[in-house]
Amino acid sequence: MSRELLIDKTYALLGKAMDVSARRHNLITGNIANMDTVGYEAKDLDFQKTLEMEMSQGSGSLDRTHAKHFKGRPAGALNTEMVEDAPVDLDREMSRLVENNIRYRSTVEMMMRKVATLRDAIGEGVK
Repeated sequence: MSRELLIDKTYALLGKAMDVSARRHNLITGNIANMDTVGYEAKDLDFQKTLEMEMSQGSGSLDRTHAKHFKGRPAGALNTEMVEDAPVDLDREMSRLVENNIRYRSTVEMMMRKVATLRDAIGEGVK
């Protein structure tokens, strides 16, 4: 049986959604950490736009010059950060953090349900 029949594009979408949420979480917590830094401007990213870009670009590839180098994406391939012209507002950042956390946890729950469905299908085939 081919791998494509077992693992559909939903797994890839959910995985990339978790990656984008993790990237956004890092930006938001960086904003909070630098709240008192003079001249620091808040950063964020548009989740939907970034996820669409991520899905359209695929997994990316790099030429490796050494066998022990990690495979990965070219630097800046998906730089979708937005710099805001406003100082960091703690209430706004905490609101964004809660929203992002809900999105991430929902995505993880969907992934767990997909895996459970696959596990159940495999278990039924063994009987």
